[in-house]
Amino acid sequence: MSVNGSGCPAGTADVSAGSTTFSVSYRAFVAHAGAGADAADSRKNCQLNLRVSLPPNHTYGLARTSYNGYAHLEPGATALHRINIYFQGSSNNTTLNFPFAGPMSDEWRSTYWPNPDDIVYSPCGGDRNLNINAELRVDLGTSDRAKRSFILAESSSGAVRTRHDFTTKPC
Repeated sequence: MSVNGSGCPAGTADVSAGSTTFSVSYRAFVAHAGAGADAADSRKNCQLNLRVSLPPNHTYGLARTSYNGYAHLEPGATALHRINIYFQGSSNNTTLNFPFAGPMSDEWRSTYWPNPDDIVYSPCGGDRNLNINAELRVDLGTSDRAKRSFILAESSSGAVRTRHDFTTKPC
């Protein structure tokens, strides 16, 4: 598994994996705007690239994913947590948007838990990497530009934990 992006530079994300689940802890996945922040600070992403090895004639799909974090948004500011899920070489993808609006200073949670019939499975006939691209954005909107608004992914220990559960089936 690889983890990379502007929100998870080398050395700022830790991965733990089980047989059907994995978690990622982030230490730098934060987007912010206002109070002198650069334009590039307002959008951060972190892409997970997973290769799942399965027995011949099996496929897998993402059964659930959840993110936890914290946001401080001044009145008039907004934030967005976006998740884009797709298999390597496939134009079929799932995009999920979780918007937030200021004023807000609170924890947040984004969860994707599709019905079993709605799970998108990897193509049969070979291992395909699954890509999960998470993005955090902040827009100042009508808020006071001298005040900072931000959204970050975190856990109670100060790092965000992302859990992804998989399911498999025969082709």
